[in-house]
Amino acid sequence: MYMKRIFSLAVIALLTANMAMAQWGGPVFESPVVHDDNTTTFSYYAPDADSVKLSGQFMDGLADLTKNEEGLWSVTVGPIEPDMYPYNFIVNGVSVADPKNSLKFPNEGFQASIVEVTGDEPLVHTIQDVPHGTVSYHLYTSPELGERPLVMYTPPGYEDNPDKEYPILYLLHGTTDTEETWTKVGRANIILDNLIAEGKAKEMIIAMPYGRAYPVISKSSGSLREWENLQEFKKDFMNNLMPYVEGNYRVKKDAESRAIAGFSGGGGTSLYFGLNNQDLFSWVIGFAPGMRVNEIGRNNAGAFEDPEATNENLNLFWIAVGEQDFTKRAIDPYMEILDEKGIEYESFISGGGHTWMNCKLYLSMVAKRLFQN
Repeated sequence: MYMKRIFSLAVIALLTANMAMAQWGGPVFESPVVHDDNTTTFSYYAPDADSVKLSGQFMDGLADLTKNEEGLWSVTVGPIEPDMYPYNFIVNGVSVADPKNSLKFPNEGFQASIVEVTGDEPLVHTIQDVPHGTVSYHLYTSPELGERPLVMYTPPGYEDNPDKEYPILYLLHGTTDTEETWTKVGRANIILDNLIAEGKAKEMIIAMPYGRAYPVISKSSGSLREWENLQEFKKDFMNNLMPYVEGNYRVKKDAESRAIAGFSGGGGTSLYFGLNNQDLFSWVIGFAPGMRVNEIGRNNAGAFEDPEATNENLNLFWIAVGEQDFTKRAIDPYMEILDEKGIEYESFISGGGHTWMNCKLYLSMVAKRLFQN
């Protein structure tokens, strides 16, 4: 069975490589092309393919591409509502990213590209002519896990103010995402640049670590908020990540100046870390946080033990989820339990589902609240 799985993976890898190689030669074209009316043309060169379909979170279902005499498949869809969206092609049944698009979705579970539709007015995540912060890449060391990747954001002016200390947001990605997803898909750095320039958010540092405790926990082990991964990542987070960040950056080292937030499995992790370590975090945020109802008692033990102290310790406990998000099935009863125990929190129910479009919205909303004492 194991050898069959290896063989199947090898065949898929070979097919994917052949599809990518098919882009070399042939007609000259761009993909995607966003038109003035926000309709968008997607193209894929595959003269020998029998079927090419488009999958994207800007539409329902799949769209069939049509092949011309040169072997170039194309389809125009929309108009698309301005935002950033993941999409991919399905070529002869195999999902592939767009070889013509350099904007890739950093993810360990699927291949996708990103299309940005800007529209007439800039959105909160649109790159604008404002002072920009710095995004930098780092490696820190864990005795158990080895070298660990980390993406850091420092606000505009950080380098010019060597005596100034800043509050910090620890921002966790979703289960199959990576440490790059919050900047390349969630545009966390651009959102903060724009909000800071408008005077709507405090200057802050953001730490965006890799959340899977690999190699101790395999990459196929399930959600980031699975108990085994929680325990290993907690050890790494508290013992290695925080000391590295707060030893190398001018961070205010008190709970009032620390926030933790995350999406999906990383959202469940942020609630677990934050609610059970109120001496470290007084701002605890979950974006469509992953959880199971039968784990709520265990994962919230620190908050449930003394609701009155929890209310006193937390400046903000904030939960957001989409009306069509599958995580809402567990979040609804979770909020009922919070109500029963008298734990104060704020919730926001948006439209849409379990998407990074919603993540950008949620971050842009909560960033205006953080550290506003």
